[in-house]
Amino acid sequence: AQVVESGGGLVQPGGSLRLSCVASGFTFSTYVMNWYRQAPGKERELVAVISSAGSSTNYADSVKGRFTVSRDNAKNTMYLQMNNLRPEDTAMYYCRVPLSGDWGQGTQVTVSS
Repeated sequence: AQVVESGGGLVQPGGSLRLSCVASGFTFSTYVMNWYRQAPGKERELVAVISSAGSSTNYADSVKGRFTVSRDNAKNTMYLQMNNLRPEDTAMYYCRVPLSGDWGQGTQVTVSS
């Protein structure tokens, strides 16, 4: 089982990015999935949670109203739409395999002018 993140990049403050997490090797549609991030010198933190069917979501206070998590179970993919990005959103963004806890390689988001 594995997950692969993509979609990161360099964006100016106020800009947008959409991250993807593609899963394989497990029954994606039956699991709650999470997005995490880790900024330089800081601990990894939970950013967003989405239920198995996608009907329920939760967010860290720091991203509420700016980030939206979604999923397409037919494509085994979870997304993170990030709008109105701030410099403090700069981090490596990760998802993980639900049972094993294995991390993907991450995708770097840098918000800078």
